[in-house]
Amino acid sequence: MSYLRYSPEIESPAADEQKTIDGIVSGMKEQSRTVERRDGEAVRASHAKSTACVTGELRIADGLPEELAQGLFATARTLPVAVRFAQGPGEKLNDRVSVHRGMSIKVFGVGGEKMEGHTSDVQDFVLATGTTFPSGTAKGFLRDGTVIGKATGLPEEAKSAVASFARNLNRVLERAGTVSPMADFFGHPFYHPLAESYFSQAPMRFGDYVAKLAAVPVSPEQAALRDWRLDARADDNGFRHAAIAFFGEHDAVFEIRAQLWTDAKTQPIEDASVEWSSDETPFRTVATLVLPKQAAYGDERVRYFDKRMTFRPAHSLEAHRPLGSIMRARLQVYAALSDFRHSENGIEAADPSRIEDIPR
Repeated sequence: MSYLRYSPEIESPAADEQKTIDGIVSGMKEQSRTVERRDGEAVRASHAKSTACVTGELRIADGLPEELAQGLFATARTLPVAVRFAQGPGEKLNDRVSVHRGMSIKVFGVGGEKMEGHTSDVQDFVLATGTTFPSGTAKGFLRDGTVIGKATGLPEEAKSAVASFARNLNRVLERAGTVSPMADFFGHPFYHPLAESYFSQAPMRFGDYVAKLAAVPVSPEQAALRDWRLDARADDNGFRHAAIAFFGEHDAVFEIRAQLWTDAKTQPIEDASVEWSSDETPFRTVATLVLPKQAAYGDERVRYFDKRMTFRPAHSLEAHRPLGSIMRARLQVYAALSDFRHSENGIEAADPSRIEDIPR
């Protein structure tokens, strides 16, 4: 199979992209202010409600072929990681509002050339359920984000009803052999958070190549959770309690897989709403993420993860530079909203460079 090479010319920003990004930042700050007025504190503008805050190891595979032995994955080694699982919205909602979910990974001791402005020796990967980002481009995200922002002040019962409608819509579509990424974004099934796969959704540089990444659960204990469904009527924080219970008894193991770029027409860099067919270009394993049995929600650690620590696409090696319209927006949006959150709460942001910096 022939893999396309990375070069700066594969990106093609819109002429008015900065104006669009400024609009996203402004709109999401206003959304955050709405939540702050209601809840008494500023929270993350996305993935606000954590499910598990854990540490572990990233074990990079030995003997990878040249096209996969790139960047962080160039040589076999084991690196410490911190991982935060969370619900998707920028507000802490009852689990009846089951929407998309996130998995953020911070890899320590990565070495190598960092992106401009990034000084800590870490690599962050910000992943989510769903193989694509429904809005596709920064302009699409500004459009969709405006709708989400206006809905932030609605009662939780209304948000639960929207999520329920979206889940039911996808059940109907599934019978016809398809699903709606947008419906999944607003109404994700009540799956166990450790039985899910998580995706970069948008492409990134992969050394000399380009790829999307996935984290796929592979342990037998996680496979046994495939039929698990939350009874949201019984527990407002059921996803968190389920994750805590799992980590109290078992290790969680995910394979990190890369899907390399092979076709500029069917796999556009600038539109993250287009799925790269895994039939044409399969995801291939480059590392194993091992999160051992542990207390997944200790008070001191959760305060550090939730209130101080940041996960950003901009915390990256140059070899894994985020690519495309959505990712270029995220480079600025995550930083601006993190600064806003920490300033509003009067808390200093933490940018740890060693796993020892994280409370045990």
